[in-house]
Amino acid sequence: MPVHNADIAAVFSEIADRLEIEDANPFRVRAYRNAARMVGELGRSVRTMVEQGADLDALPGIGPDLAGKMREIVATGSCALLERLRKELPPTITELLALPGIGPKRVRALHHELDVQTIEQLQQAAQQGCIRAIHGFGPKTEEQILRATAAHLNLKHPRRFRRVDGLAVAESLLAFLRSVPGVVQAEAAGSLRRMRDTVGDLDLLVTARPGSPVMDRFVGFEDVRRVLAHGASKASVVLRNGMQVDLRAVPGESFGAAWLYFTGSKAHNIALRRLAQERGLKINEYGVYRRVQGGAERITGETEVSVYRAVGLPFIEPELREDRGELEAARQGRLPLLLQRTDLRGDLHVHTLDSDGHDTIEAMAAAAREQGLDYLAITDHSRRLAMVHGLDPVRLAKQIDRIDRVNERLRGVTVLKGIEVDILEDGTLDLPDSILQRLDLVVGAVHHRFNLARAKQTERLLRAIDQRHFTILAHPTGRLIGEREPYDIDLLRVLRHARQRGCFVELNAHPARLDLDDTACQMAKAEGVLVSLNSDAHSALDLDDLQHGIGQARRGWLEKADVLNTRTLGLLRPLLARTM
Repeated sequence: MPVHNADIAAVFSEIADRLEIEDANPFRVRAYRNAARMVGELGRSVRTMVEQGADLDALPGIGPDLAGKMREIVATGSCALLERLRKELPPTITELLALPGIGPKRVRALHHELDVQTIEQLQQAAQQGCIRAIHGFGPKTEEQILRATAAHLNLKHPRRFRRVDGLAVAESLLAFLRSVPGVVQAEAAGSLRRMRDTVGDLDLLVTARPGSPVMDRFVGFEDVRRVLAHGASKASVVLRNGMQVDLRAVPGESFGAAWLYFTGSKAHNIALRRLAQERGLKINEYGVYRRVQGGAERITGETEVSVYRAVGLPFIEPELREDRGELEAARQGRLPLLLQRTDLRGDLHVHTLDSDGHDTIEAMAAAAREQGLDYLAITDHSRRLAMVHGLDPVRLAKQIDRIDRVNERLRGVTVLKGIEVDILEDGTLDLPDSILQRLDLVVGAVHHRFNLARAKQTERLLRAIDQRHFTILAHPTGRLIGEREPYDIDLLRVLRHARQRGCFVELNAHPARLDLDDTACQMAKAEGVLVSLNSDAHSALDLDDLQHGIGQARRGWLEKADVLNTRTLGLLRPLLARTM
């Protein structure tokens, strides 16, 4: 069975979980977590790299040991270390980590004290009042665990995947389908095309010449675990990662109508059909029809543009199709000119070897230049995050001087001096003004105490924004997609305070964050707060993540003028100076 990047990432993640539960060296645990993250987001196939004899050691954070394990996983689907760790703890033990508030230390305690191995057993222990007796837990924690287990076990929503995982699957499948004899066109539709931050089922469309074996080839794709349906025009399969993929073959003359229909959203399609009915037309996946005596006459459907034109509208970008006012905006000629990747002039949040990054300042700057960026802000972590070797004032001062020397040598890109400084619980910053005032910008972030009450968490951010040297609020809600819910804040109040102070908010483009979300981006735009779209890159390769942020920004109706780092360096510096 072929092994893909997601398989390798899953193995490394499980190793990290099991090592952490066993209280292994935290640096060893972090090495596996970083490797899982890097491989999961890598734009190249590790399997192909192995087959071509590429040097895996050159990948960020991958030394000889991890490279060897990657080759082992490609060859066997697993590795000896994981198999050994699975023998030491029950196979289901890592499922407990999916519950909020249940970290590795608590999993270890629950297993040792109560022999808890599954979420069902944990729920039973909480119902029986056994958990409160364990040192470090108590009645309040027991109640939280009871609520968490009930929510998890009663969850009725189907599994959703991060956008980046859906994109990887779609790119692989589309490349495969386009290679099938007779296939003319193959495209993704559904929530993936609308660039939602998570996707459920994957919807693909093809047009093909008569006799093409595309449906047979699709159900025989190497990653298919189960075939749900197999017909002449539609087939459905479940892949090994649990994702369902639906493929539809449509006639060329109907492709535009079908692409629009299966892209959705459902609410957008309903509103569009209602508009068509007002004009005496009917829209479905086959085309646009006009009522005539004795039936209906098909008038168009080859392209999406033609479908929209039939109802008197300009083309509406897929990211906007959520029935959030896009049809009215189209009718009034007010559709936004959505942000594009080429609009970005710089990146204001990246990390280097000085904290938890994998590349030097020079390497990050060179990669930014290759990406067509004019400037790059180095924003390593501050001292509170000791686990990632955060910078204290002395080390930051040395980095500032080093950046000055780097800029003397660089051509084609400018390195800005910054820091990702921890926002402490009382809203103060992790570093003193005496060192922050030497920087070009200060990116403030919450990395602990996510569970504060709404009022307290909001006040924390407001006080942070009020600090004399504060520029950008990083990943403002703290969410990790599928792992951690946003912390509870009054976001509107925070945005209005940022506007009054002249500060900015970040759209963090890391695929696990995409924070701000789309509706929050719209809120920032409405409140007149500029959004800084940043990669949060920890290696040169991570600068590619900017594209994920572009998709999120487009869903949030953001245009070039709404984004801070679309400005030239000459226009950017005065804006940054206002907050410093």
